[in-house]
Amino acid sequence: MHIAGRTEGGAKDFSALVEKAKTCPPPTEIETGTILGGFAHNQVLALADKVVDAVKSGAIKRFVVMAGCDGRQKGRSYYTKVAERLPKDTVILTAGCAKYRYNKLNLGDIGGIPRILDAGQCNDAYSLAVIALKLKEVFGLEDINDLPISYDIAWYEQKAVAVLLALLFLGVKGIRLGPTLPAFLSPNVARVLVETFDIKPIGTVEADIAAMMAGQ
Repeated sequence: MHIAGRTEGGAKDFSALVEKAKTCPPPTEIETGTILGGFAHNQVLALADKVVDAVKSGAIKRFVVMAGCDGRQKGRSYYTKVAERLPKDTVILTAGCAKYRYNKLNLGDIGGIPRILDAGQCNDAYSLAVIALKLKEVFGLEDINDLPISYDIAWYEQKAVAVLLALLFLGVKGIRLGPTLPAFLSPNVARVLVETFDIKPIGTVEADIAAMMAGQ
């Protein structure tokens, strides 16, 4: 149905569309269930003792930050497969729409700690940085890269530049980006990022998981 343009100084008249909608059958529910969220830094830090104990005991071997933006194309299934195949002693830290690739998976928990800790949307990547810095402090580490955290970041649109730059400012190295790489990566920029921060594109699911579990 076409809605004619608004009159000068006025607004479009959507009454015909509203009346048509009233004659249509209601939408059919296609799925049900619940998704657990709300794990911004305040909530996670409230559980800091439990998280630290799980790391020290070996119950949690590694955290994998799988934040960022992703698209709906079926070919962009890399992060779903990574989440499905990560060892059961790993915890995913996420924020941003990339989480919709895997946040419906039933990955269980580790001693009551959900294996997917969802901080929120892209802007809430701040919370993931706060969590990492707090863990660095708790474990008495000098370098944020000594934490058992790997970064496997989904890249889809350019607003993620701010998130990436924040991670680089904190000194995070070894970040994986994918499934596509940023458009601003000219040869010279790519060279600086690789040589200074060890940024790399994603590879195969199996190879990337093996490398992350080895701290690479």
